[in-house]
Amino acid sequence: MKIDALTRTEQFKNFSFVLPAFIIFSVFYIYPFFYTFVLSFHKYDFISESKFIGWANFKEVIFYGKHWWNTVYNGAFITFWALTFQNILAFTLALGVDKATRTGKFYRVIFFLLPVLSEIIIGLLMREFLLSNPGIFNKLLDKLNLSFIAQDWLGRDRALLTAALVHCWKGFGWAFVILLAGLQTIPEQLYEAARIDGASAWQTFLKVTVPLLMPVIALVLVLTILGTMQAFAMILALTRGTGGITEVPVMLIYNHLRGRQVGLACAEGVILGIILIAVSFTMLYISKQIRRRWGVLPR
Repeated sequence: MKIDALTRTEQFKNFSFVLPAFIIFSVFYIYPFFYTFVLSFHKYDFISESKFIGWANFKEVIFYGKHWWNTVYNGAFITFWALTFQNILAFTLALGVDKATRTGKFYRVIFFLLPVLSEIIIGLLMREFLLSNPGIFNKLLDKLNLSFIAQDWLGRDRALLTAALVHCWKGFGWAFVILLAGLQTIPEQLYEAARIDGASAWQTFLKVTVPLLMPVIALVLVLTILGTMQAFAMILALTRGTGGITEVPVMLIYNHLRGRQVGLACAEGVILGIILIAVSFTMLYISKQIRRRWGVLPR
């Protein structure tokens, strides 16, 4: 009995250390999550009493929300560039820095500076840099005798692509750090064994580096999708939405909340969450099948 009581006392003491964090997590994450789900079935405007309307908000978003699906397309467009251009750039730089013994730490700091900076600051700075008038970037092109390239980079024709490239430029540091950490976990003995067996650099990359790095690559892809589809602050500061041309899902949810369409905004948030969860699990499943096919996982 004494031992059991002591054990329960020790368990309570141990739990008391995580209790403050658990309370904070419950108040600011778990409760808002469930409350958002509940509000998505109601019509509510912050003032009058909420009214239960069932699936009406979800039907409006899915079947009649053309504007919503346009924002999803914009988010998917930016995500595509992040998955390709951003991650390929990060992977290439990580491969180069992994082999750099003396300057490796310097490059880690340089490449990680941008993700640390505020998205609002980056968006405002790049807006001033890319505006057509006065246009610091266009002036620079003019001095380089490349004035034929100069244009309105934040106009309706170029705003979405510009936002995607700026987002990639700001965010590739995260992928770089994660991929570099993954590369440094691969034992050097495997590379030595491959060289002894006569494998070329390309064969070593395909047969050793990529399969062993696949869990890290899958993690980077999932984090890229989750982060980019929820991008908001930088795009808002950079383009101001450009009349809906660069409006992304979170921006539309924000606008509906400002317009006191709380139930509709919550329904959009739930749908966006379901989309992101489905895409994330699909990416994890595909990466697992690839690793199993390449022999990294047992069949």
